[in-house]
Formats: sequence, structure tokens, C-alpha cells
Amino acid sequence: MHANSRTIVTNQTEVHQDLPRRVERALAYPLRKPIAEHTRETFYAADEWLATQNKPLILDAGCGVGLSTRQLAQQHPDHAVIGIDRSADRLGREHGALADNARLVRADLVDFWRLALVTGWQPTYHYLLYPNPYPKAAHLKSRWHGQPVFPVILALGGRLEVRSNWRLYIEEFAQATAQATSTQPEVAEHDPAGEYLTPFERKYHASGQRLWRLVIELPYRPALVPVKNGLAG
Repeated sequence: MHANSRTIVTNQTEVHQDLPRRVERALAYPLRKPIAEHTRETFYAADEWLATQNKPLILDAGCGVGLSTRQLAQQHPDHAVIGIDRSADRLGREHGALADNARLVRADLVDFWRLALVTGWQPTYHYLLYPNPYPKAAHLKSRWHGQPVFPVILALGGRLEVRSNWRLYIEEFAQATAQATSTQPEVAEHDPAGEYLTPFERKYHASGQRLWRLVIELPYRPALVPVKNGLAG
């Protein structure tokens, strides 16, 4: 199979010099943004569904069209898999029926993660598969590790796996994680070997691009992010 996908174009050649400051600020000042009502509603519907599953949880954050959620549900029939994306268009595309142990949710990830933490969700696996890299240096604050919600991602715990076709994104995520948790994740090249979790992964691999990933086991640490009164509503 051959494909032609663009490689990352960036004006940044090394880990962003402002990353440590942004991580420090995120740790010192928990996010105060009000929770959007639509995300609150979809979260509690997902929480009710999760209770009926009575299985360990897998989060597929930014699941796009939901193919990764379907794959993960098939690979882990003994887990409940929740895929979250903000786009109704992506989630609404026809890719076959969902397995009984899978659910797709339209929500703002920043709010969904915060509600998951305050509700006590503890995913066994947590995936961030090929997130938007925002490759311009000026857009560091838009990358997950440059956002105020970053400590929440880590505090949820579990086996966190991040994949990207931009090594610098993974290196930054690893450095930010080390700063926040005093652990050093390992950055490694990733070969899907034909087992693609997302359309992006298939396309990048078919184009000959190198793929990268970070995998780290994180403890559940709600104390990492002090909960503000009223967050749970």
C-alpha cells in the first residue's frame, strides 16, 4: 500500500524553551474554566453507561471517527472503551456497529477529563493517538502538554500511550511528564506492523513516515490537581 501524506512542517528544531514554564504554571494554577453544560450532560450519560459495564476503563481521547475505539474494544473485550471527540461530523461517519463494550461520546476533552478526575475515574489504559501537533513554535500552548489541563491527564493515571508522526511532540510530552511526575518516560520509534489503530497511523506509515510513541505507567494522583468547588456541578 502506498500513500502520500505530508510530513510535519515546523519552524521549531528542539524542545520549546517555554515548555518548563508552562508546565510549572499548569501545576501551580489549576484550570478554572467553567464546565460546558453539554459536556457535563454527555459525561454523566457515559458515567451511567460505564457503571452498567462493570469493567476496567480504556479512554480513547480524541478518537476522531472512532475506528481506534472499535479496535481497542475488539482487542480488549474485558474492558469498557470510551472514545471522546468534539466533532459530531467525525463521530457520525459510518464505520460499522460499535461493540457492546464501546461507547463514542461527543464532548470537549478538557472538560471531560476534569469531570473524569473529580468523579474518580481511573482508566487502565489512556490513549492519545496522533493529536494535532500544532507544529508552529508559537502554538506550544495548544499542544496537550502545553495546556493547563495537562496535569489532569497525568492525574487520571493508568498506562498512558501517546503516538505521533512528529518526534518532537513526543519528546516534549516526555519532558513535561518528567517535570510533573519525576518519572522519565521513554521515547521510542513505533512500528504498527499492519495493526493500525487510526486512519492517520495507516496513512503516515504507508507514506514511509517514522512514527513515535511514549508509554508510561502513571499512578492515580488526584492530589496533583486540587479540585475546585463546584466542578462536579
